Amino acid sequence: MKLLILGRGKTGSLVAEVARHRRHHIEILGLAENRGASALVPAKLSGFDCVIDFTGPEAVVANIEACIAARKNVVVGTTGWYNELPRLRKSAEANDVGLLVASNFSIGMNLFLDIVRVAASAIAHEYKGQIFERHHAQKKDAPSGTAMILQKIIQEQTGETLEITSFREGDVVGMHEIAFDSPNDRIYLCHDAKSRRGFAEGAVRSAEWLAGKKGFYDFKDVWKEL
Repeated sequence: MKLLILGRGKTGSLVAEVARHRRHHIEILGLAENRGASALVPAKLSGFDCVIDFTGPEAVVANIEACIAARKNVVVGTTGWYNELPRLRKSAEANDVGLLVASNFSIGMNLFLDIVRVAASAIAHEYKGQIFERHHAQKKDAPSGTAMILQKIIQEQTGETLEITSFREGDVVGMHEIAFDSPNDRIYLCHDAKSRRGFAEGAVRSAEWLAGKKGFYDFKDVWKEL
């Protein structure tokens, strides 16, 4: 495949490395080359099979809009923009574009989400829950998209909205914890990303999976087939 990767940050650079390792042809655009999605014109995008976005919340919406306008499939790992997701999902579906969005492309995290769905039943047994998330100091959005998904899962299972506490420190890749506390004991659930490589591999595999598909998808549609 020929992939256009948006974002020269740590994760975007690792996506490029993984894509090369998987024998894809790639091009990378950073903010300086693509301010306001200015580089994402149909003539430019026509030469690519898929776009992978790991930019920032200030850039991602315009990038997605440009891909949809050019009818080019796009995988989005950027978070902090989900208030625009319903509108962009409708636009992608109306224009027969494949749009795959995930706050976390790690298979381990997606297994963790399944565990949380089961553990949420603790709320019905007089446990009180809280969510903690830790990321590197440069991460712009808080709480993280993954923490918000954890909160949503528990809300859907129990009707309770758990408080999220966010920490931004050092070079923490990503740690998500849920604590369920009762007078008798505590239950701790934790997913700790040791590197960004799991995110990068999941994003590249998602672009491969999305080939030839149209409509809206999440990584949960992908990972069980990997």
